[in-house]
Amino acid sequence: MTKDNMNNTYSDLVNQTFNFPQEDFKLVNNYLQYNGQDIKALIEKYGTPLKVSYLPKIGKQINKAKSMFATAFKKHKYTGKYHYCYCTKSSHFSFVVEEALKNDIHLETSFAYDIEIIKKLYAKKKINKDIFIICNGYKQKPYTQRIASLLNSGFKNVVPILDNKEELKAYIKSVKVPFNLGIRVAAEEEPNFPFYTSRLGIRAKDILEFYVDKIEGNEHRFQLKMLHIFLNKGIKDDIYYWSELNKVVNLYCQLKKICPELDSINIGGGFPIKHSLGFEYDYQFMINEIVRNIKVACTRNKVPMPNIFTEFGSYTVGESMAHIYSVIGQKMQNDRETWYMIDSSFITTLPDTWGIGEKFLMLPINKWDNEYQRVVLGGITCDSHDYYDSEEHINEVFLPKLGEGEPLYVGFFHTGAYQDQISGYGGIKHCMIPSPKHIIIGHDKNGKLVDWVYAKEQSAQSMLKILGY
Repeated sequence: MTKDNMNNTYSDLVNQTFNFPQEDFKLVNNYLQYNGQDIKALIEKYGTPLKVSYLPKIGKQINKAKSMFATAFKKHKYTGKYHYCYCTKSSHFSFVVEEALKNDIHLETSFAYDIEIIKKLYAKKKINKDIFIICNGYKQKPYTQRIASLLNSGFKNVVPILDNKEELKAYIKSVKVPFNLGIRVAAEEEPNFPFYTSRLGIRAKDILEFYVDKIEGNEHRFQLKMLHIFLNKGIKDDIYYWSELNKVVNLYCQLKKICPELDSINIGGGFPIKHSLGFEYDYQFMINEIVRNIKVACTRNKVPMPNIFTEFGSYTVGESMAHIYSVIGQKMQNDRETWYMIDSSFITTLPDTWGIGEKFLMLPINKWDNEYQRVVLGGITCDSHDYYDSEEHINEVFLPKLGEGEPLYVGFFHTGAYQDQISGYGGIKHCMIPSPKHIIIGHDKNGKLVDWVYAKEQSAQSMLKILGY
């Protein structure tokens, strides 16, 4: 290495910009390791493009949140209970849900077919009939019928969350046993959102009247147990979040005085996850403040503190997955833009990068001792928007120069939430780019950490079959 480029390696760039190594990432023999896993060895074994699910991270996240809520409850002498729910829509895969269930949690559903998952889990003895099943979403008849079926079969803690006033009629007609229900409070959208109020839920100003007209007096058949709020942008320390949370807490205090059965608040919208090495978020502070705010309001109104439910989806599963690509070529299209072409597509594998401009934690796997340069990462579809050109902490992407020898491998980390659900796992992709091979890392029955193939790379034959050829 010459004197001129001594401080221009990719390793220098990272060390000058961030504290490194970090909890999930370190460099061993100039190759990146993720959660202690040798990514280079996985590439040599399975090739690229590659999706990797690291299951132990799921339990780690759940127990971290439980511990922080326990700390906050103790600090503020909070008398309600805490219930951790996993939001299944973030990743429905059996290996994800069953891994999460090992940690004494509950589940949240959003569509009719979720209920079929609940039935399968019960048949496999992964859950019992005491588990809380929080049923969200705008519900059509197939959904309400399945909810009724669960309630009628003895799932006593299934809680349908009313998204509109008419929904209650479906349960009155079809549920044969006493049941609990919740109401989703329609949130005001953030100031930069195109609409004022969420399309989901019942307006806060209508809920008191609805309770008196339709629920009060029918406690022998159904009881209002929960108020639910969901905020798109999740839990963050700003005026908007505290305003919306306090609106629901104040409504709880009002209702509690005439509805003694009401005993829970469900805080939908979860914690952010790490999408940059520079990520900073004080989880414990936010949990302390949520608990404190609820307690203060309840104390002021002289009502019991509610049980707190959370529905963490991205937080539960997001940090458990990585996408690994090879750089298969370099193109210099003008004086300013250097393109690195990957062996897959962002549109088909990480659709949020294309659809909502999401940024994921991106790091090279190798060549950290090479000089770095500004690049644009391009996918191999013919769509001009199939690219990745900025990071969460900076409006640019820097990666090592390709150099000689093995290809440059690039990892996108913490990609475990929503990407498979949005891209359509195993379906037809843009330009017929195949879904990559999917590897799972988890513990076998003896507790040993092993890796195995969950899904092979999608074949031409399987895609042609879907298309009717």
